[in-house]
Amino acid sequence: MKIKYSELIDQTLYFPTEEFNVSENNLSFHDIPLMEVVEKFGTPLKVSYLPKISQNIQRAKGWFKEAFEKIDYKKNYRYCYCTKSSHFKFVIEEALKNDISIETSSAYDMDIVKSLYNEGKVDKNIEVICNGFKTDDYLAKISDMINSGFENITPILDNYRELDKLTESIDSTFDIGIRIASEEEPKFEFYTSRLGIGYKDIIPYYSQKIAEHPNARLKMLHFFINTGIKDTAYYWNELYKCLRVYARLKKIAPEVNSLNIGGGFPIKTSLNFDYDYQYMVEEIVSQIKKFCEEEGVEEPNIYTEFGSFTVGESGANLYKIISQKRQNDREKWNMIDSSFMTTLPDTWAISRHFIMLPLNRWEDSYERVFLGGLTCDSDDYYNSEQHTNAIYLPVFSDTKPLYIGFFHTGAYQETIGGYGGVHHCLMPQPRHILIQKDENGEFQYEIFRERQEPEDILKILGY
Repeated sequence: MKIKYSELIDQTLYFPTEEFNVSENNLSFHDIPLMEVVEKFGTPLKVSYLPKISQNIQRAKGWFKEAFEKIDYKKNYRYCYCTKSSHFKFVIEEALKNDISIETSSAYDMDIVKSLYNEGKVDKNIEVICNGFKTDDYLAKISDMINSGFENITPILDNYRELDKLTESIDSTFDIGIRIASEEEPKFEFYTSRLGIGYKDIIPYYSQKIAEHPNARLKMLHFFINTGIKDTAYYWNELYKCLRVYARLKKIAPEVNSLNIGGGFPIKTSLNFDYDYQYMVEEIVSQIKKFCEEEGVEEPNIYTEFGSFTVGESGANLYKIISQKRQNDREKWNMIDSSFMTTLPDTWAISRHFIMLPLNRWEDSYERVFLGGLTCDSDDYYNSEQHTNAIYLPVFSDTKPLYIGFFHTGAYQETIGGYGGVHHCLMPQPRHILIQKDENGEFQYEIFRERQEPEDILKILGY
């Protein structure tokens, strides 16, 4: 016997949640009436809900504040937003409302900081942590900004050459950090990260090149785990190795006062998501404090660099099911009015799973389907073989349109997908809207960028 889609969700998932609810047969996201949005702006549609950015920053700050008070941690916590997760101006401006620092990864990020300064969005006291392998252009921009009065810019040394180049071009005393080349997960294709300086090389390098340096002051040890912050033996083992380096370094370099634990918190990719943020924060802070006490060294200021956690849950992609193809007795393909490869590239590049829900028809019966994009590529799909769960949606009908949404898509998808450029099979970039709340709690909608037109794409191609 067929049952309603809403009953299926009630039986299999935790629903409703703080983000999602259903009213009058339609889905809402942070109370945003999505079908009203679709009727107003059409599909395919990219949505950025900006208040979620500030909400997540404040959540993380609250967790660390509580942990510091509970454990009696004496130093400070600093939240950094890593711009590579989403470089959009509206994202960074929203994040900056929350007294944060910025982490950069390329020379082009420094141009963003300059632009924000020229517009009066930040002053020269803004703290910038400069990560990544540094080209001559990147190093030159770091040096120019420090020389022009940006005193809180901290380049994190990725290799030995970078300090020499900075020394040649910076006129005054400046802070630096060192990135540890952490070991990758055992299942990874190689053993050690290509970024940073090896564990065993950091102390000798400090003694030989930094200890007596006339201008450079070592401020920060930077630790980054590619998997993010997870409660696994691998993560705790790498953190422990990092703390050993910090303790040894602190004993000969008292000026080192900060530990950047890099890596990111996970975001919800399922309605059954289970992650105890508060526990992880308390455990990290507790382990750092305990280790420093045992080693007899002063505990460090703690920095984090949260990218996906900052912006990921603010994003959504909305589509219309435009047709259904029955390929055999068992497979039904619901075709969306866009492409997964171009608008959600992580679904095929790294088999990323996002929260997917229908926007309407929750009281209709359901069926199992596969989802297909409009390009001619065989990888332009989203289904249970490539991802973790089977897909069930309200039964397709030629007379009752069905709309679906992919949620928490705000990090990386636009830059990886080549936002505003040429896409596979010339699929156009969807319209992109921003949603804010005014002082009365009313939603405010703004079109950030219109849908690409064929003429725009052909012009890029030289026609």
